[in-house]
Amino acid sequence: MRAHGERDGTRALIEVLLLGHHLPHEHLVSGLAAALKTGALTADAVALEARKAAEEDCHAQEEPVPPAAGRSNVTSLASRRLAHLLPDKRPLPSVAHYDQLLRLRRPEHPTT
Repeated sequence: MRAHGERDGTRALIEVLLLGHHLPHEHLVSGLAAALKTGALTADAVALEARKAAEEDCHAQEEPVPPAAGRSNVTSLASRRLAHLLPDKRPLPSVAHYDQLLRLRRPEHPTT
């Protein structure tokens, strides 16, 4: 959801979950994995990849098809975006100051 923001990310997640009404679970999971692997973080990409998985599964049950000559692999968008960046050598941020929030107690008698 971070990629789209809270509202739009929630909407995209709901769209992905609704795909489960039309696609088998294993194809939806394959679609999610393929979309995440390529960095395509949209419900449309998940739907496309899930349908491709369903199509491949359908063809695999019919008869084996030799791979097409000259067919190229999909390039990962994430790796393409990150390829030109230098490694991040900054230390991880500390979250120790949030520990004090865990120690705060709620009042025993809530005020209304």
